[in-house]
Amino acid sequence: MRINVFISSKGVCSRREADRWIQSGKVQVNGKIALTGQDISEADVVMIDGRPLVSKPKIVYIAYHKPIGIECTTDQTKKANIIDAIGYPERIFPIGRLDKDSSGLILLTNDGQIVNKILRSENQHEKEYLVTVDQIITDDFIENMAKGVQIYNPVRHVTTITLPAKIFKIHDHMFRIIIVQGLNLQIRRMAESLENKVRTLQRIRILNINLGDLGIGKYRTLTKLETQELMQLIQYSPHK
Repeated sequence: MRINVFISSKGVCSRREADRWIQSGKVQVNGKIALTGQDISEADVVMIDGRPLVSKPKIVYIAYHKPIGIECTTDQTKKANIIDAIGYPERIFPIGRLDKDSSGLILLTNDGQIVNKILRSENQHEKEYLVTVDQIITDDFIENMAKGVQIYNPVRHVTTITLPAKIFKIHDHMFRIIIVQGLNLQIRRMAESLENKVRTLQRIRILNINLGDLGIGKYRTLTKLETQELMQLIQYSPHK
């Protein structure tokens, strides 16, 4: 195999960039400066700037149905952390959070570039939830939840009014809500400010990714189409 093809096959650069590295003397094969067009095999030891050439990890995007009781933390010293719960064979991390007492969809990845694009509330990225509450859902409750509710932000120690939401009553104690923010315990605090308490909360959608019939505690990799649509949605975010 030509050396530029070998280097690019590891996912670290293009063939053209590999040629530039070779021409500049950055590449060594078995301790000797590599030559442009040189043929090598997997048995040869290739170094870039004195460091072994290793394959770049493949980017993965995973949808996980988080059960109640699992914490969205990568700290594996914590008993119920999401990394041990999902048991994925490679290093990944959650995009955002879903509180311990809630269940449903959370995305995980090894792509650090995508996180802020999805999470910024300024980008108006939708997240959808199914919620049950203690008290009967009134028209006033629906109207106030939709237009924005004043809640206390314990992180910044200020009160804030939530952004407008889309909300649909399903029955007397259940509603579906679509928000574009990610404030700490936002929906629970919104309901509490209107004298109603959340019983159960399940996230069923993030942007174009739906929970669907994914079983509790199960995960799946996003399809090629889902990934393409997701990239298109975040590509046109006003804040990148």
